Amino acid sequence: MTSICKTHDPLAVPPKPELIEPARAEVRRPARSLIFLLAAGAGLSVASLYYSQPLLGVLAAEFGAGAREAGFVPTLTQLGYALGILLLAPLGDRHDRRRIILGKSVLLVLALLTAGLAGDFGSFLLASLAIGLTATLAQDFVPAAASLAPEQSRGRIVGTVMTGLLMGILLSRVVSGLVAEYWGWRAMFAAAAVGIGLIGLASWRWLPRFVPTTQLSYRALLASLPRLLGRHAELRRAALSQGLLSVGFSAFWSTLAIMLHGAPFHLGSAVAGAFGLAGAAGALAAPMAGHLADRRGPALVIRLAAGLAALSFGLMGLGTQLPPTVQLAVLGIATVGFDLGVQASLIAHQSIVYGLDPGARSRLNAVLVVSMFVGMAAGAVAGSLLFAQWGWLAVTGLATLTSLAALAVRGLRD
Repeated sequence: MTSICKTHDPLAVPPKPELIEPARAEVRRPARSLIFLLAAGAGLSVASLYYSQPLLGVLAAEFGAGAREAGFVPTLTQLGYALGILLLAPLGDRHDRRRIILGKSVLLVLALLTAGLAGDFGSFLLASLAIGLTATLAQDFVPAAASLAPEQSRGRIVGTVMTGLLMGILLSRVVSGLVAEYWGWRAMFAAAAVGIGLIGLASWRWLPRFVPTTQLSYRALLASLPRLLGRHAELRRAALSQGLLSVGFSAFWSTLAIMLHGAPFHLGSAVAGAFGLAGAAGALAAPMAGHLADRRGPALVIRLAAGLAALSFGLMGLGTQLPPTVQLAVLGIATVGFDLGVQASLIAHQSIVYGLDPGARSRLNAVLVVSMFVGMAAGAVAGSLLFAQWGWLAVTGLATLTSLAALAVRGLRD
């Protein structure tokens, strides 16, 4: 593939091996403890986006908001994340990622504390937007893992770090639901702030220094994003396919707590959060997806994953005709399936994207993740509106259709 460093860009750093993948000069095979730190950092950071989702019923009751208004919480969080990825993630190619991680850690701690201290719904919405912007810290850990990993095991190592990120997404709902049930929702945001603070300190102490891969100015970095998208057809396909899968993913998680809170279930935040355990089972397969992508190619993984997601969402829709207890069982099984599909697809797409241009990994990742979180924001809005108007069946119908569309984007052949 043609890389940025090989074009006639006068501002790009010459493609010396120690600059293209600087960390490999220091750590050829990352120690397990370092991989664990990257995985924990990615997981705790991205978890900040999802603590509010099992609490939407509680938050709506406390602040006097309706189901439609409560849907703005995940919408603003996801939009903030997409905006933060677009504006901040490319800096990882221009500056030492370790410094970026420390700075974002401080800002995310402040945003979480602001949410926990919010006195009205408007303040909480603003804090949610700030959390989204600064939780992009998670996407500084993933390109760091790709830079540290040897090429022959990049899929496996990135998959391991992504397991931490995905477990953060899914277990955040479990932890949030339980903490809110026993200590209140404000305690959850305070605990989250402490966790991010510890990760920031550990990262500053143990992460290696990352030499920038380009000398492009900030404006030129942002301007290079559409050029990268236009240059790499695989990046365009990955962004569209993963964005479509993210619509259904977000529509489900943004409405699940409200659905379970009402008739016929009347269940609290702890039960809504417990569904994260079902999704976590799927996330544990992320390293296997990365290993399969290394051996058999990522295209096969993506097609299987998108098909599994569509099948799982369709099963949920059929489950609406069953008795409540049986419907809960179907929901649990289908949650394992669609989470496995969405996460395996993401690992495979990242395996493709990180191999396109080693000198632009942060920007390539930014394009992929922005599309993913734009899809999540759209899914949160669409899911809330569909649920308020036509109920849970409409939400599962949307998720099924977008998963099938993602499969169609990838096509039956490359």
